[in-house]
Amino acid sequence: MDQKYAGYTLFQSVPFGNEKLASRLVMAPMTRMFSPEGVPGDNVAQYYRKRAENGIGLIITEGTAINHPAAVMSPDIPRFYGEDALNGWANVVHEVHQAGGKIIPQLWHVGAARRAGSEPNVDAPPVSPSGFTLKGQRNEKIKALTKEEVAEMINAYAEAAANAKRIGFDGIELHGAHGYLIDQFFWELTNKRTDEYGGDIGERSKFAADVVRACRKVVGPDFPIVFRYSQWKGTDYQAKLATNSKELEQLLTPLVEAGVDIFHCSTRRIWEPEFKDEDLSLGLAGWTKRITEKPTIAVGSVGINRAYLSNQDNDNVTIVDNLKIIDEKIKAGEFDYVAVGRAVLADPEWAVKLKNGKLDQVVHYTKESEKQLI
Repeated sequence: MDQKYAGYTLFQSVPFGNEKLASRLVMAPMTRMFSPEGVPGDNVAQYYRKRAENGIGLIITEGTAINHPAAVMSPDIPRFYGEDALNGWANVVHEVHQAGGKIIPQLWHVGAARRAGSEPNVDAPPVSPSGFTLKGQRNEKIKALTKEEVAEMINAYAEAAANAKRIGFDGIELHGAHGYLIDQFFWELTNKRTDEYGGDIGERSKFAADVVRACRKVVGPDFPIVFRYSQWKGTDYQAKLATNSKELEQLLTPLVEAGVDIFHCSTRRIWEPEFKDEDLSLGLAGWTKRITEKPTIAVGSVGINRAYLSNQDNDNVTIVDNLKIIDEKIKAGEFDYVAVGRAVLADPEWAVKLKNGKLDQVVHYTKESEKQLI
């Protein structure tokens, strides 16, 4: 790996709110379920610390449950409420800061992605905007949120945001991607509401905008709010919220007005154009930055030799190819930060090995990596 490449792009110090990150590299959020009863222990703190002390500028934690009984589907997914869990997170923050890193929690509610009867609260029914599954089918086991319950949900996100600031995090990320609750409000397949939270693509962004606005109110003007969104869903990789840049503008503008600082644009392959009939030089992060004029995080198969769910057309795209593409796109101003997931999960030293031109020493991702405690 060209040392000049590593030094002048991914390893530049860049702004994050009023602070600075040591590099453009972001650790993508990855659910690991290593927090018994929802409480992150010292093993979780050391897991994140190792990434911070090895070249990752910003860590985004695994998804954390907001204070709602149906937020997640395992007792080992960390909570972001209750003093026992928050004390655990305060220790995580301390360790990451000691290592010179920055860290934000991802605040999460899975909505209809949760199966009825799931732990930790087996009696709590899954909830969604309209009582529909992620296949667009009505299901009596999924509760449609009332307007009062929507307001309570918004307050639960705001409570989590306030706690994040109180215990020392450097910002928050709202999980609005991959077919989870916020995304279910975005998506016409799952949002059939006839009140102000339903309607066209711009109107369907109201729930997310209200969540952002409520979080902004409790954290103040200078605390970074990152918003993660995607076109694809866990149940439909071909799904599109927006089929063109005009529709994307309708979706994103209310979020900008509500107070989003940075957009985290989740794609499966960072090099692919987002709209086939428009500017083919731009991926989702590039279009998002052009439309919103906000900084963006790009992500998608960056640190692995085989692209996510790859086929013959992209099977031969390598890590080095990806890094060259990223270099060009950063210099073109298409995005500001680059998130890496599985590569950093597998090898806590991935970033520093890249910086030092030692990619040949990287421990590559396998399914077994997901079970590691390092």
